[in-house]
Amino acid sequence: MFTGIITGVGRIVATHRLGSSLDHGLQLEIETPAGYLDDVGLGDSIALNGACMTVTSLAPQNNQFSIEISAESLGKTSGLAEPGPINLEKALRAHDRLGGHIVAGHVDGVGTVSHFAQVGESWELRILAPRDLAKYLAYKGSITVNGVSLTVNRVTDLDGDTPGCEISINLISHTVQNTALGHLRVQSLVNLEIDLIARYVERMLQNGKTP
Repeated sequence: MFTGIITGVGRIVATHRLGSSLDHGLQLEIETPAGYLDDVGLGDSIALNGACMTVTSLAPQNNQFSIEISAESLGKTSGLAEPGPINLEKALRAHDRLGGHIVAGHVDGVGTVSHFAQVGESWELRILAPRDLAKYLAYKGSITVNGVSLTVNRVTDLDGDTPGCEISINLISHTVQNTALGHLRVQSLVNLEIDLIARYVERMLQNGKTP
């Protein structure tokens, strides 16, 4: 489990095929800030842009670790197939503060950045979310974008050639400066995880059931 509070910005520095066909995944080599791996062991979970992965090798003297990601995971996420900056979060410990919201590290879908611009001292980020996620997104609800816990400020339902919805999010300067979200551009793809509570509410309301 995670909280959506980024604990470091790393970088995918190399990717290696785990096999010769498209059915094989990748090994990713990730560089971290100095000292980030001091309390990390083999088999630990670290979220990469919101996707929970397992540490398979460690080189703390070089501030690097590796993970293996399957072809299935590559097909359902973004930003994990090539070198570049990446948000990192270590798994939640029982005594940690829950500074964001409960995050599973399971990407529910991929959104597309439709607008990203500075407004006063903040930044407005708009994302087109796919139709199957739209029903889970609500005004002042929680959403995880590339692993970052954020609050939805506006939801606009779409139809026609662009089904789904567009959500608007306000980013303070601290978030832009201390996560990899500052590297986003219009048309960038982002990993989305809906609020865990919304999943249970939707399930309870299926087939006419009420909580």
